[in-house]
Amino acid sequence: MKLSIKQFYGLILGIIGLIIPFFLNIEGLSEAGHVALGIFFLAAAFWMLEPFPIYATSVLVIFLQVILLSKEGFLFQSATETYTPDSYTAFMGTLANPIIILFLGGFVLADAAVKYNLDKNLTRLLLKPFGTKPAFILLGLMVVTGLLSAFMSNTATTAMMMTVILPIIAQTDLKDPMRIGIALSIPFAANIGGIATPIGTPPNAVVIGALSQQGVNIPFGEWMILAVPLVIIMLIFAWLLLLFMFKPSTDTIALDMSGKFNKSKNALMLYGIFVITVFLWVTESFHGIKSAITALIPVVFLTLTGVVSKDDIRKLPWEVLWLVAGGISLGISMKSTGLAEWIVTSIDWSSFGTLMLILVFSAVAILMSNFLSNTVTATLLIPLAVSLATSGIAGEGFSLIIISLVIGVSASLAMMLPISTPPNAIAMSTGSLETRDMAKAGFAVGVMGIVVIVVYALFYWPLIIN
Repeated sequence: MKLSIKQFYGLILGIIGLIIPFFLNIEGLSEAGHVALGIFFLAAAFWMLEPFPIYATSVLVIFLQVILLSKEGFLFQSATETYTPDSYTAFMGTLANPIIILFLGGFVLADAAVKYNLDKNLTRLLLKPFGTKPAFILLGLMVVTGLLSAFMSNTATTAMMMTVILPIIAQTDLKDPMRIGIALSIPFAANIGGIATPIGTPPNAVVIGALSQQGVNIPFGEWMILAVPLVIIMLIFAWLLLLFMFKPSTDTIALDMSGKFNKSKNALMLYGIFVITVFLWVTESFHGIKSAITALIPVVFLTLTGVVSKDDIRKLPWEVLWLVAGGISLGISMKSTGLAEWIVTSIDWSSFGTLMLILVFSAVAILMSNFLSNTVTATLLIPLAVSLATSGIAGEGFSLIIISLVIGVSASLAMMLPISTPPNAIAMSTGSLETRDMAKAGFAVGVMGIVVIVVYALFYWPLIIN
């Protein structure tokens, strides 16, 4: 395998990053944390510069954690004062994590939708009001995705919307930059849209739960008042950014808005399973059935009935599932070894003013969420914010509610890498973009997000909260 210069540098940086922490003695970081830091450096270099396929790097991450950090590995077969090693099943089990099953259900549903032309009919119904101009088609995709993500799983929304964008991408020229913009529009809109409601994304629930323990309750409607204006601004910015970075090479996309729904037995079975699955996903907060459990419905019944065949299953993007599993596994080791906590607590927060605290919390949340899950990031940072507020270290101007909102919202605006969020990973399965495309656009969204969050935290949120 011949490597490009970029890939060669990525390989060297990754190997150096893995080895160096073994020869350091970082104060406050456990021995296991040093190992996890090396794996973290290797993963970051390999995922960013891609000397190997990103899914292969994810499998390597799992392997390294099994042999170096698990109690069945070489280094930590018994507990120490600073680290209780997880079983190897904690790392390997990420390949069957509920989020992986959710992905699998979405992929099976999307595959069946394409097979029976449901995707084309959904495209016709959802996008017809937005015309044929590429810019407005992109806007339509983002509006629909953002609305759905406000009330259901971002991952489920993205998996479902893949059935809508695949035929659009198929009708664009292979050299048209708009293909990249379309592929990125769905995960970006899903990540942003989830901020809008308390049930839109797990970090929102982390924020609300932590505040409730401090006697602060934020009703559903008040959360929307706090979040929806920010969501609208970020969606508009992301839309304009994608148009600027991936300017369409054509004036129109000739979408086929005609056609009829397939009425065969298998198609009708698909429609029924599709409606049931989506309904259960959307109403999860009412019935309590986890979205991953619901995701088993299409996997089970579409295969049992022959709607999806053995050949269809083989064609699913399994590499995306490996990619996500590696990211989940990395998050487990960073948390269990104390590496994530060390990264957070190594900063002297008490020396910062209110504005600087907002900036730092927002930036750190976005940075961490690009490598950890946004839920883990919020879970790690929110307790720190609570301790700063209750101890009085941060001063009188430090508002627990506002800084908690800063953390929760920021965690959802990390979208630089395929492993940053599940929707990003799903977007990679389209084959229309590379990691560098996502990194450039995701970086711009993150920077804009910090600016908007600071403005809201200083001027808008205090008006509603007070």
